[in-house]
Amino acid sequence: MPLESTVRIVQELAQRGYNADREAVTLLAGASHPQQAIERAVETAPDDMLVLTAEHVKETIENDSQSRDFATDTSTNQSTETPNSGPSTASVNNPSLSTGTPSQKSPDTGGNPPVEMGGSSESGRSTDQRSLTVSGDIKSTGTGEYGDFVSVFRDRYKNLSGKLRGRVNHRPTDAIAKQSDGSDAAIVGMVSEIRSTSGGHWRIELEDTNGTIPCLIMNDREFADEARELLCDEVIAVEGNVANRSGDDPIIFVDSLYFPDVPRTFRPSTADRPVQAALISDVHVGSEEFLADAWHRFTDWLHTEEADPIEYLLIAGDMVEGVGVYPNQDEELDIIDIYDQYEQFSEYLKEVPGDIEIVMIPGNHDAVRLAEPQPAFDEELRNIMSAHDARISANPSTVDIEGVSVLMYHGVSLDELIAELPDDKATYEKPHHAMAQLLKKRHVAPQYGGMTRVAPEAEDHLVIEEVPDIFHTGHVHKLGYGTYNNVLSINSSCWQAQTDFQKSVNLSPDVGYAPIVQLDTLELTIRQFT
Repeated sequence: MPLESTVRIVQELAQRGYNADREAVTLLAGASHPQQAIERAVETAPDDMLVLTAEHVKETIENDSQSRDFATDTSTNQSTETPNSGPSTASVNNPSLSTGTPSQKSPDTGGNPPVEMGGSSESGRSTDQRSLTVSGDIKSTGTGEYGDFVSVFRDRYKNLSGKLRGRVNHRPTDAIAKQSDGSDAAIVGMVSEIRSTSGGHWRIELEDTNGTIPCLIMNDREFADEARELLCDEVIAVEGNVANRSGDDPIIFVDSLYFPDVPRTFRPSTADRPVQAALISDVHVGSEEFLADAWHRFTDWLHTEEADPIEYLLIAGDMVEGVGVYPNQDEELDIIDIYDQYEQFSEYLKEVPGDIEIVMIPGNHDAVRLAEPQPAFDEELRNIMSAHDARISANPSTVDIEGVSVLMYHGVSLDELIAELPDDKATYEKPHHAMAQLLKKRHVAPQYGGMTRVAPEAEDHLVIEEVPDIFHTGHVHKLGYGTYNNVLSINSSCWQAQTDFQKSVNLSPDVGYAPIVQLDTLELTIRQFT
């Protein structure tokens, strides 16, 4: 079946408010009269069916064929069928891909019977083999009172100190203050202050639940470079010797520095079968710079044989451009109403094959609170985006796909890390380096009170409690990927060309990339559709 036919079928269905799984599209395109098959499939669809199934389409075509046979037999062999009068479509250009050109044809059915619901497709896509769970959605309980802030930081300290206490013999600050001069000391603490001394050393104030104590990292220590990575409010551990001379405040001279970190022995899990996931973010529908053509090329490709193994699509925030997010944004909007933006995004989402599972979390341009963790979209927005029956969760969330754990985080804190840390530690050109810092700190927004708004909740939902197999972010509109202690980190670029605001801050976005992960091997392929 030609790619143009597949695209036309999807577009025709989208105009009628429907999506369809891949086998259903194949059946419609292969019908003797596709236009009439579409009309009949839509007319006979149950009221609650928004995604046309292969089973429904097959039954529709068979019933329609029987009706035509009956009409021919009772009308002196003159068929009542009318010619296909559907609109013609121009040939779709192939996207430029980093690993080759996509196939021009969808799978050839070769006369085989279509796949029923719950069965396996010829490409190996099987709904009854799928395993998908999403965790991390929250119901906000914070009121903004002082006690809420105390609770969230105590919970952070409790969780992260638990990952460090097996590495050092922690003693509380008030006990260390009473130790004799030169005695050994170890503490797990939250960084409350960082400053360099006139001699180029690092003075760090560490705080636990009992008090604070200063720690000094001499610049000749082999780990002194890691002190340049420290941020306020992160939790670390140190070992060293106490200087507790009479009349002076006690201080720890640091011999060892530890982060919660991902263990070097970490080995990621993989799927038990060949299956793929596409990871994207920052669609920004509603912006004048949204690249609809690139999006169409991406969704068209998803209907090709080459994309058959893709069963999951993970979108890490910023579905729409939003309103009032940055100065003079209204001058760069193509759609000025936020709800109309989501309506249009929903239409674009319908172009994705109906049998691909979609998971979405919000970003800072979306219509949810800015403070993190961000709760999932409310019911009104969920209803607008309901056509594809996507899984919707909070920012951040963890998605388990076929036994592979994917931490999805939109990535606002990447701005802060890139601003605070030296260029050799974090840059926009290599966002995966900043992501590695978050993994090392085991927290997606370690510093409070800066660029990243953090909501005071009873628990700190931003702690990376379990090590993910894949870490997926967006936000910075740059493509970046790498591994940190065997965790695959991917920042998935965007679908919006450079805005005037981005020009003013010297940001040149990477546009139209779709990272594809082979879940049984964690091999990564990058596709480009611009």
